[in-house]
Order: sequence, then C-alpha cells, then structure tokens
Amino acid sequence: MAKINSNYLLLPNSYLFAEIAKKIKAYQKANPKADIIKMGIGDVTHPLTNSIVTAMEKAAKEMAESSTFRGYGPEQGYDFLVNAVINGEYKSRNIDIAPDEIFISDGSKCDIANIQEIFDINSTVAITDPVYPVYLDSNIMAGRSGRLNDKGYFEKIIYMSSTKENNFKPSFPAKHADLIYICSPNNPTGAALTKAELKSWVEYALENKSIILYDSAYSAYIQEEDVCGSIYEIPDAKKVAVEFKSFSKTAGFTGIRCAFTVVPKELYAFDDMGNKVALNKLWNRRQTTKFNGVSYITQRAAEAVYSEQGMKETKEVIKYYMNNADIILCGLKQAGFEAYGGVNAPYIWWKIPDGIKSFDFLDILLEKYQIVGTPGSGFGPCGEGYFRLTAFNSQEKTKEAMQKISQGSF
Repeated sequence: MAKINSNYLLLPNSYLFAEIAKKIKAYQKANPKADIIKMGIGDVTHPLTNSIVTAMEKAAKEMAESSTFRGYGPEQGYDFLVNAVINGEYKSRNIDIAPDEIFISDGSKCDIANIQEIFDINSTVAITDPVYPVYLDSNIMAGRSGRLNDKGYFEKIIYMSSTKENNFKPSFPAKHADLIYICSPNNPTGAALTKAELKSWVEYALENKSIILYDSAYSAYIQEEDVCGSIYEIPDAKKVAVEFKSFSKTAGFTGIRCAFTVVPKELYAFDDMGNKVALNKLWNRRQTTKFNGVSYITQRAAEAVYSEQGMKETKEVIKYYMNNADIILCGLKQAGFEAYGGVNAPYIWWKIPDGIKSFDFLDILLEKYQIVGTPGSGFGPCGEGYFRLTAFNSQEKTKEAMQKISQGSF
C-alpha cells in the first residue's frame, strides 16, 4: 500500500497566489469585458530590455550550429555568468566571493524551498510574520511545523511578529532557532533592515550557532544608503548566512527563470556527533543530484544584465517600477489610508479599513473596482488587516487604480 507524506495534509488548501489566480479567472469568466488591474502577484509587465533580448538571440543562433551547440551545462552555472555575478554583485560592493560559492538556479523560490533539505528534520525554524509563504510551506512539507492551532500558528514554528509597532522589523526569536528566514527588503511589507540592524542579526546567529537564510531578491530596488545590498557587507556574515538573489524582479525574468544562491565555504552546521560540516559541499551534492542546470540561452541573457548597457537599461526599468511604488504609496496616503513600504521595495503594505477581513477586501476590490491585490492574512496572522499591492503594472494602470481607490467607498 503506497502511503502519502502526511505533512502535506497540514498545508492550507491551496497556495496563496494560486487561490488568487483562481478568483481572478472566475471573475473574468463571469465578466469577460472587465479590465482587471492586477497588482497582486509580483509579476512584472515591462518587456525584456534590448541587451537581454540581443544576448538571447545570439545564444539561440549558437544552438543552431554544431560548432557552438551546447547540451547539458554545469549544474552550478556557466563560468561566464558566475564571474559576471561576482563582478556585478560582490566585487562592486568590495565583497570577496569565490566562484564555487555561487550556484546558478532557475529561481530563488525553488532554492529557498529546497535548502531546508540539507538540514536535520528536528531543526527549529524561525520565520517573520507576515512572511513569503514558501518559507513556511516548505518546512510544513518537511515535517518541522507541527499542527496548526486555532490562532493560525503552527505549533513548532517560531514566529517573529513584524507589526506597525516595530516598524515591520522583527525582534530576535523568543527561543533558540536553528534556521532563521529573513527577507530584506521585505516581501510583503516592503520594510528593509539597516546595516546596523542586519549586523545585530549576524551577531545573534554567531552567538547562537544559527543559520540565516537571507532572501535578497529585491536588493536592486534599494534606494537608501543605509540598507545593505548583500548580507555579506556585514563582517563574519559568511560564517552564518546563505544568500538568495533573483533576476525575476531585477531584470524581468519571471517567465525566463534565473537566480543564484551563495553558500560560503566558511559556513558550517553540525552532524549528530557535533562535528562541523561544510554546507557548501552538501548543497553542491544536492544540486548535482536533483538539478540539471539553467539553459545556456537563459544564462547568456542573465550575463547581459551585468553589461554596462544592460545595467543602465535595468536601472531604468527599476526606476519605472519604483515610480509606480511612489504613486501607490502617495495615492493611498492622500486617500486617507495608512501605507508602508514602497521606498526600498516594489511592495506597498496597505492598512485596510477596520472591521474588514483581508480576504473579504480582495473580493471588494475585485468586484467593485476591478483591482487585484494580495490579502495580508495570506502571509500570516500578523498580516490580517493589511493588503499588499505591487508596483509591477504599467504606470497608466497604476494611476488608474489609485484614482479608483481615491474615489471609492470602503
């Protein structure tokens, strides 16, 4: 008799963004002429830049010639992209990262979900609340969560509340955590840790022999000087942190799929006997077993992001989205709402009217104003009463959405 992994039965009925997509599809079917403004899922709308497209075209033509055709590539990524990442992300910040510490992948979501495999099943896990769902769901699937209680919390997970009272920046875990998930700039709240705050987290992890799983997918959107573009700007961070970065929001790769994870060789965990084990080797072993690498054409496209022209074009697109974020943030405040984020991240955290559940608010916005956002409670109990809007639509649609909201009645 084949039996299932019963931990999957502990998961919510559907993945947050899949549930929202289902609602949109049903509404669109019932209202085929409706022009829905989508500001929910963090998908980009701006087309790929010329540098990226040119690189892909050239790489595709190479695949049509026997002399330049490529089959399986290295699971860790081609050297040309690894070196471009080192120069563009780390040497530019005076950070020393070795080529064999970088692992090119098809998305940070996948890596963040999979990284927990190399840690003991009994590892204690701390997540912020609210939080990107994959951090929690992947540990539920693995069997680290325990059961869901009547307050909406899993009994074995350590929740670090991120609320208005602490500026959406969590305090240290209430009890020891082996694995600590941190996202800065944050999804969904848009809050970003300062260098001093991030330094405190690194010191905490060193003292407690914890591992920080640092989601830095939105680092390209940072506008303030006192916010780190990489956790490795903090001394000794390579001893305690894995860093995840993505091309999805940075360069519009949501449909192309490319990212990278940094696992420093200085980073260790412990076996059952208390002996130190290098995580770099374990992650490499995991990837070579379960992953066949990112396509050559995609990696050439990612390499182009770091060219002089590519970086110029990418910064222009980011500027466009951050202008949208400012339109949303200012629009909500002018309409009399509390709103946060939108300064170092393309996300705005909207305090919705009291007495309305965030999932009910999703229906109100969709049915009355044809606008889609993401209910805050989908990110955790502390998200109730809030709503996430993204800056990834066109400027025209963003302004239209703010006009509808400012003239609306809630």
